[in-house]
Amino acid sequence: MHNHGIHTSTGLPIALKKSPRAQKICMSPPVLYHRPHAGTASRSGTNMKAVYKNTGWLVSVLVFLMLGLTLVFWTFGQIEEAASERANLDAVAPLLKAKLAELAQAIELHRQGGQDAAARIVSNGEGKRLMDATRFEIGSVVQLAETARAQHDADFQARMRQLFSIIVGIGFVALLVGLTLAYWVYRAAQQRIKDAVHLETQKSLAQQEAANQQLQLANVTLRENEAKLTVTLNSIGDAVITTDHLAQITLLNPIAQHLTGWTQAQAFGRPVDEVFHIIHKETRHLALIPVMETLANGTIQGLANHTVLIARDGRTFDIADSCAPIRGLDEEVIGAVLVFRNVTDEYAVQQTLRDSSALVQAILNTVVDGIITVHAHGGIVETVNPAVEHMFGYTAEELSGLRLSQLIPELDQNHLNLPLDYYSASNEAQASGLSREVMGRRKDGSSFALEIAVSEMTQGGQRFFTGILRDISTRRLAEETLIKAGALQKAIFDSANFSSIATDAKGVIQIFNVGAERMLGYAAADVMNQITPADISDPQEVIARAKTLSAELNTPITPGFEALVFKASRGIEDIYELTYVRKDGSRFPAVVSVTALRDDDNAIIGYLLIGTDNT
Repeated sequence: MHNHGIHTSTGLPIALKKSPRAQKICMSPPVLYHRPHAGTASRSGTNMKAVYKNTGWLVSVLVFLMLGLTLVFWTFGQIEEAASERANLDAVAPLLKAKLAELAQAIELHRQGGQDAAARIVSNGEGKRLMDATRFEIGSVVQLAETARAQHDADFQARMRQLFSIIVGIGFVALLVGLTLAYWVYRAAQQRIKDAVHLETQKSLAQQEAANQQLQLANVTLRENEAKLTVTLNSIGDAVITTDHLAQITLLNPIAQHLTGWTQAQAFGRPVDEVFHIIHKETRHLALIPVMETLANGTIQGLANHTVLIARDGRTFDIADSCAPIRGLDEEVIGAVLVFRNVTDEYAVQQTLRDSSALVQAILNTVVDGIITVHAHGGIVETVNPAVEHMFGYTAEELSGLRLSQLIPELDQNHLNLPLDYYSASNEAQASGLSREVMGRRKDGSSFALEIAVSEMTQGGQRFFTGILRDISTRRLAEETLIKAGALQKAIFDSANFSSIATDAKGVIQIFNVGAERMLGYAAADVMNQITPADISDPQEVIARAKTLSAELNTPITPGFEALVFKASRGIEDIYELTYVRKDGSRFPAVVSVTALRDDDNAIIGYLLIGTDNT
């Protein structure tokens, strides 16, 4: 329902209710250029709504007031107009009463049968006069009423215009007051908003400052940790490669850069299998990189043995490594760290040790000397080589656990009181290859001569003796034979009937026997390690022999000692005549037999020239 232009549901003027612009002005909150906090914005919106509500109520009151004033003025005008008309009608009332009285008299006479009298009353003209007078008066009243109405309308219009001007003025003033009040309320609200914003800003700045300080502290700590990590990674002796969850390189420490041949800048972001290229050492097939397995399962993985890393420049390294997952705060795998090291030298050492062990074992198995290990406490046999088995006639199983005194009776301390240390050669004796001679007893009870050299060692905190045993029974027999043969050789070598001259491979005289001294007049000390046989031969004959042999053998031969021993050096029997020159310069013809002296490998180690005087 509408009442004087006011909408009952809102209390607003209808024009404002219907106008979108008015609705926007009255209902829309003011635009704030900064909304720092939801609570502040909410309080601001609430304040502005209160301002709009109060302003609306004020405008509504003013409108009602203006409408009331208008109604009052209109009512006063109607009252005045009614009073004027009533005054005019009062003048017509007597005439109407007289006319009504005349009509009542005529009607009464007519009822009583006095038609004539009634006719006379009607016809005497008095009624016409009264009617004319009434018409005149009514016309006058109407004219006056119309005139009064016109005048009243004019006055009412003037008053209404005046009232409208007053209402407009009052409305304008009220609007100004309302707008001023709204403005001041708005300013106060804005100031409160600014204060709240300032307070919130101060709080935010304080919180931000505290957060910045914590962040700076965290950054300092992070930089220190990064520096420590960098120093650690750069100082560690192992190579380290880290990847992200996609197995792409994120870091290589200097050792890893050296081994792979990639720099950090070159490798960053590349797949790990492009940088870390590994193969099996034996098959040369590609090896599986443990990073993939670690990222897939989140477990620690290791490389198989005998894995070879091929660097970018083609270098190869034997490596050993392990790979572990890198987990985030939520325990999810976010990458992997691969730690590996160059074990090429270690493998080489291990291979050398294996080769050395194999070589030692091969030597122990093939050496003719017996090698036996004995526990220092009790002299119990621990290990023997095959030569000991052959020497004593026992198997290795039979020898293990025996006392050494059962093999070498004189080591029985209960009888001779000779501890095993007694047979340990001193350092000087060991350097000279000295040892001690003992008698051994075979499994069949027979005895044989032994040479024993003992050394001490410690293994696993226990003391052992290692003995080198040599069966010298054959050597003893050979020595006896050699003694006999040596006597015969000495008798022949010391004979004065022929000269025996022995040289080294270069021809320098090493032996000059008594016969040579008698024939040539030199003492042995004069020629040994001094001259060659060519120096005591006729030079012209030596030159001639060189030419003759060169032509005979079709090989250039240099005059000198080579001409004297050339055939013998080729394994050809050589006996020839040659003139020797004595120390005093005299000469004599001699028949010379030349033999090349060779070692066990058939290499020439010297020559023997045996000469007889052919005078």
